[in-house]
Amino acid sequence: MSLIWDIGVVKTATFHPKALEAIREFPVDVRRELGKLIFDLQKGSVLGMPVSRSMPSVAAGVSELRVRDANGIYRAFYFVKSERGILIFHAFVKKTQKTPPAEIELARKRLKEELS
Repeated sequence: MSLIWDIGVVKTATFHPKALEAIREFPVDVRRELGKLIFDLQKGSVLGMPVSRSMPSVAAGVSELRVRDANGIYRAFYFVKSERGILIFHAFVKKTQKTPPAEIELARKRLKEELS
């Protein structure tokens, strides 16, 4: 007897180089959790709170992945409505309750780069 896993169509995940660089600096457990969440997105899952939240302040259709561990709060912004697949275009360690305006502006700039 053989097992066949049919996970269907898996979208490509594309990372902005700076987002990938930031994620590589995250702790191993945080990277692992982000990887699982991104794979769920690639399979077409629609994620909600507490692991994902819409970020209309960045742009329509943008959401953030939300991972927390004992040492911090980590965010990765993503966009699923691209013909290129899932775009992960900004990642950072969150140090305040509210997302800093500088992070929002940087995210807007990077999304624009990825979509052009």
